[in-house]
Amino acid sequence: MEAVTTLPRGRALTLDDLETMPDDGHRYELIDGALLVTPAPSVRHQIVSMNLAVILHAACPPNLRVLTAPLDVVLNESTGVQPDLLVARREDFAEKDLPTAPLLAVEILSPSTRLVDLNLKRAAYERAGVRTYWVVDPAEPRLIAWELHEGTYDEAADVTGDQAWTTESPYPVTVVPSVLIA
Repeated sequence: MEAVTTLPRGRALTLDDLETMPDDGHRYELIDGALLVTPAPSVRHQIVSMNLAVILHAACPPNLRVLTAPLDVVLNESTGVQPDLLVARREDFAEKDLPTAPLLAVEILSPSTRLVDLNLKRAAYERAGVRTYWVVDPAEPRLIAWELHEGTYDEAADVTGDQAWTTESPYPVTVVPSVLIA
């Protein structure tokens, strides 16, 4: 018989509540105490994730690490997310999660996550001090990047198709959106 998970009523959820969610193929995240549940990603989403992970990994310096979802990132007691990709200092990782803001968080848009990634997650990453945030839209293909300056995100790039973009944050790397969907 399957365990039944009952959510608490009358209060915001915490990371302890998130730990009780079933391992059923869905992605469970918490932003400001609100539970977000999304389905498993599509093949196109996974292709973009893998291609971008390979590019980021190839350029990654030895003191940093590139990882892909699912991996819990604890931004505060009421916010635990799973970015599609992230870059963080090796020493910042705990055994089962990243208990601090990564240097780079990347979300790959899907129809079910577009508004969350562009609004809720962007705001949560900004508040938590994630230095760089990228959103990749596989449908166009397009990459939008923001960098944190004095606590606020400024757009660093908005490239589409075969446009190449080179950044220094969190380390030197060049990305071409059309290559990500190949």
